[in-house]
Amino acid sequence: MNEDLSRKRLGRGLAALIGDLDKPAAPSPSGNLVADRTAPIEFVSPNPRNPRRSFAEDDLEDLTQSIREHGIVQPVVVRTMPDGRYEIIAGERRWRAAQRAGLTSVPIVIRDVTDRVALELAIIENVQRADLNPVEEALGYQKLIDEHQYTQADLGQVIGKSRSHVANTLRLLKLPDHVRSMVTDGSLSAGHARTLVTALDPAGLARRIVDEGLSVRQAESLAQQPVKQAHGTAERHAPEKDADTIALEKTLSDALGLKVSITHGQRGGDIRIRYSSLEQLDTICHRLQRN
Repeated sequence: MNEDLSRKRLGRGLAALIGDLDKPAAPSPSGNLVADRTAPIEFVSPNPRNPRRSFAEDDLEDLTQSIREHGIVQPVVVRTMPDGRYEIIAGERRWRAAQRAGLTSVPIVIRDVTDRVALELAIIENVQRADLNPVEEALGYQKLIDEHQYTQADLGQVIGKSRSHVANTLRLLKLPDHVRSMVTDGSLSAGHARTLVTALDPAGLARRIVDEGLSVRQAESLAQQPVKQAHGTAERHAPEKDADTIALEKTLSDALGLKVSITHGQRGGDIRIRYSSLEQLDTICHRLQRN
């Protein structure tokens, strides 16, 4: 399938793409897709590359009860595998609930697509339905970037989000595993987590945010402060900067119109660019991606 055409189709949304792939899928009077056939439930398997890993127990149980009473209204979208089995593209939650409800077969719509398109579909379906937690969403974006050479602008167009949204979501992957787990289980919001990316002690600050019920603004303020010592009394003071470093900071700050801080030592260093809005972040990303 032509890559540019595929991305244009993706930009129109999941329903349009499913209708376009391979052959048209006629809608039912209710607006749902009509199944191509039914398949034994044991012949259908989840996609191991699906970014979604968590399924809320209450929601799954509610869907199970609905399927017991009314059956599966919307078929599971699958692709054919070399061994004759089917791999789920969209609808894994329905398939899981059908198993719980004791169904022996499920209605399926077959769309034979590449690994890339299957991953795109899985991400789009879950993002549009808000089924992914922020870390799962970020991991899905990163897969498309790493494996299929997407840019952040491509992703924004495909999923109907701004490039800033994509960039901010990907920033969550820079957090320590423990902090990412707190985002996954819902104890820490994505907004809070993003403030921790540049913090000196993200895990410690994450615990404080949860324990004290801090707002995102309060978390941002704390993340910019020097880290406390073990007993929380003395602050770690940054070493004084030489005149050359200060001059370079000013040069970069003047060029970008944003505050730039440079720290370096015998093993290297880092450059920090301070921004106060998503628009400024978008400007930074645009300038860095030039070339």
